[in-house]
Amino acid sequence: MGNNEVEGLEQAAGAEEWFLDLEEELPAEEEPGLLTVGTLYGVGVGPGDPELITVKACRLLKECPVIAYPAARKGGKSYAHEIVDMYVDAEQKTMLGLVFPMTKDPVQLENGWRWTVELCWNELRHGNDVAFVTEGDPNLYSTFIHLARLMQELHPVVPVVSVPGISSVLGAAAALEQPLADGDQRVGIIPATDDREALKEALLQHDTVVFLKVAKVLDTVLDVLEELGLAGKASVVTKVTSPYETVWRDARELRGRELEYLSLMVVSK
Repeated sequence: MGNNEVEGLEQAAGAEEWFLDLEEELPAEEEPGLLTVGTLYGVGVGPGDPELITVKACRLLKECPVIAYPAARKGGKSYAHEIVDMYVDAEQKTMLGLVFPMTKDPVQLENGWRWTVELCWNELRHGNDVAFVTEGDPNLYSTFIHLARLMQELHPVVPVVSVPGISSVLGAAAALEQPLADGDQRVGIIPATDDREALKEALLQHDTVVFLKVAKVLDTVLDVLEELGLAGKASVVTKVTSPYETVWRDARELRGRELEYLSLMVVSK
């Protein structure tokens, strides 16, 4: 099979016409349940280090004829795509780049997500297994969660299987050489927001808190930590386990600075 790069919504001309043609290609007299369809796999490829990928994930990447991945809108490769390149020959695969809608507009969200599902379905309905690769784990704050849910809603005949991966949370613990929990200690994995009360509650209710995607609200989180007397117990890691990993053991050094999107904070009491 030749290389078939599809770099997402921007490069797919005539999306609506393609969608209609796709539906017309299905024989009207054929029941969906009688179709031989492929399996949709959500494959976690780890937080960044190409060696932090499971044997099962590696096997599926080599066996599946189609590999779907989150594609950058400007045509660049995703983090997950770079990891996949270490294990498969893209020229021997159909590489399906999916651009996920980054908007709050409900109409654009619905159309964008439906489009990504149909791109996968166009392969699955021909019996091709599709491995959707995601950084970290496919069931922890991953785009695969919504993709799988919508696929099961629109095309329930498709088997959906997830393959666990090492998350950035565990990668950060290793980078900091800092246990996340011991004994009866409690851990919270929280998307960082500008809701100060929610931040306080998370910090008060857990022994260790990992704030994901902390870059945009870093100063707000630092303010709350100062208020609770915990600022000296916070560390930040960006692009964990990758060749670009950076560690700040004292998060206070970062006040007022811009961080990479793939940044998280670990607060351990």
